[in-house]
Amino acid sequence: MYKQGFDNEKYIAMQSAHIRDRIDQFGGKLYLEFGGKLFDDYHAARVLPGFSPDSKIRMLIQLKDQAEIVIVINANDIEKNKVRGDLGITYDLDTLRLIDAFRSFGLYVGSVVLSRWQDQPAALKFQKRLESLGVRVYRHYTIPGYPSDIDYIVSDEGYGRNDYIETSRSLVVVTAPGPGSGKMAACLSQIYHEHKRGIQSGYAKFETFPIWNLPLKHPVNVAYEAATADLNDMNMIDPFHLEAYGQTAVNYNRDVEIFPVLNAMFQRIRGESPYKSPTDMGVNMAGNCIHDDEAVRDAAKMEIVRRYYTALSNQRKGSGDAKDVEKLKLIMQSAGIDVEFRKVVDAAKKRAEATGKPAVALELADGRIVTGKTSRLLGATSAAILNALKTLADIDDRINLISPEILEPITNLKVGTFGSKNPRLHPNELLIALSICAVSDPIAAKACEQLPKLRHCEMHSSVILSENDENTMKKLGVHMTCEPCYESKRLYHGC
Repeated sequence: MYKQGFDNEKYIAMQSAHIRDRIDQFGGKLYLEFGGKLFDDYHAARVLPGFSPDSKIRMLIQLKDQAEIVIVINANDIEKNKVRGDLGITYDLDTLRLIDAFRSFGLYVGSVVLSRWQDQPAALKFQKRLESLGVRVYRHYTIPGYPSDIDYIVSDEGYGRNDYIETSRSLVVVTAPGPGSGKMAACLSQIYHEHKRGIQSGYAKFETFPIWNLPLKHPVNVAYEAATADLNDMNMIDPFHLEAYGQTAVNYNRDVEIFPVLNAMFQRIRGESPYKSPTDMGVNMAGNCIHDDEAVRDAAKMEIVRRYYTALSNQRKGSGDAKDVEKLKLIMQSAGIDVEFRKVVDAAKKRAEATGKPAVALELADGRIVTGKTSRLLGATSAAILNALKTLADIDDRINLISPEILEPITNLKVGTFGSKNPRLHPNELLIALSICAVSDPIAAKACEQLPKLRHCEMHSSVILSENDENTMKKLGVHMTCEPCYESKRLYHGC
C-alpha cells in the first residue's frame, strides 16, 4: 500500500541551498561530481516515496544561472560500443541524448571530455561528430600509476597533460552516461590546472545513496546494496568521519578506500585538504527530508524484494549471475523479510494454481488486490489492468468495457495481417482499444480516468513478461515483478 514519506519540495530547496553554500566555501567555484541518475531516478522514487524522479534536474534548474554541465565519457567505452542496460543505447549515443535533455531544461552544456584517451579510432570519430555539432571536446589521458603514484599524477606529466576545460560558471556539474567514466579524475585535473592559474576552486560529490545520516542497516541503505549487487558495492561506517568528529556516518567501500589517495592529492594540489572524511565531500540532503520513517522503511523493503526477483528473472533469461541472486537473498534475509512481504506474490501464485494458466496480481493504493488470468483474447497483465480499472471506477465486473466490434478487428489484424501467433492483447493494445471505446461509451471513459491511480501500485506475474508488457507497466508507473519461469517451453521468448 503506497504511502508518502519524503518531502520533495523541502529537498529541492534544501539541496540547492547547500550546494550554494559549498560554492561559497571554495571561493566561488565548485566542481560537483554527480553520481547516479540525473534524469528519471526511479530507484530513489521507489525507496523514498514522495521523491520525484526529476527532483535532481529541478534542483539544478534552481541553480541554472550559475551552472554548466560537463559530460565525461570513457574513450574505451566508445571503442567497445558499450551499451546502457536500462536504455539499450551505446554510451556515445547516450551522451548526445544527455546533451539534448539538459538543453531542454535550459541548462548550459559546456563541453564533453573524452577520458582515457589513447587515439582510439571510434573515439576520434565521435570527437569529430561532436565538434561538427558545435560541442567543445577535450581529451584526458590515461595516467600511469593512477591512483597510487601521487607524485606522478599531480604533476605536469599527469594531470598537467590533460586538456584544460574552459568553463565560465561557478558551478560545474560533472556527469557521465555510466560508471567508470573518470568524473572524479576530471574534477581533480581541473582543480590542478586552476590552482596553477591562480584560480580558486573546489570539489564535492553528489551521491544520493547510501544516505549518510541514516543508520547503516536502515532499509533505504540496504536497498542501495541490493541495487548495486552486481558491482559488489558495500555500505560501511565511514572510519575517517568517526575519527575526525566522533560521529557515525554511512558511506560505501569505494569512497572510503580511495579517500586517503584523494586526500593526499588535495594536499599536493592545494597545500591542504578541505575534507577530513569521504562523507565531508558529499552534499546530499535527502536524509533530512524524510518525514515518515515507517513509510520509507516499508518502501525500501519492497524494493529489496523487487531487486531479488529481477535477479532471478535475469538469471533465467541468461543475462544474470547466480552470485547476484545469492547476494540478494542474503540482503533480503538481513533486512528480515522474504518474498511474501510482497502480498501480490502469493495472490498471483494462488490465481495461477487455481486456473492452471498464467496469472497476475495487482495491489491498489488502498491495499485491495485484484487479479487477472490469461484468456483467449487477453493476456494476464491486460486482464489485471482491466479488472483494476473496473474496481477503481466501481464498474460491475460483468460489463464489457471493450466492444467486440473493436476487439475482434484488432486480434484479426495481429494474426491475419501481422502474422502473430498470439491473438491476445498486450496492455498497450488493450489501453488503445479502451481509449477508442471511451469516445462513445461513458463507462469506458470512466475506466480510462482511473489510469493515473495505477502509479505506485505493486504487481506480480506468475510468469516472465514480454518486453512489451514490461515497458507498458513502467510507463504506467506500476512496480512489476515476475516468477523466474516462462509461459511456454520454447527456447526463444522474444515476443
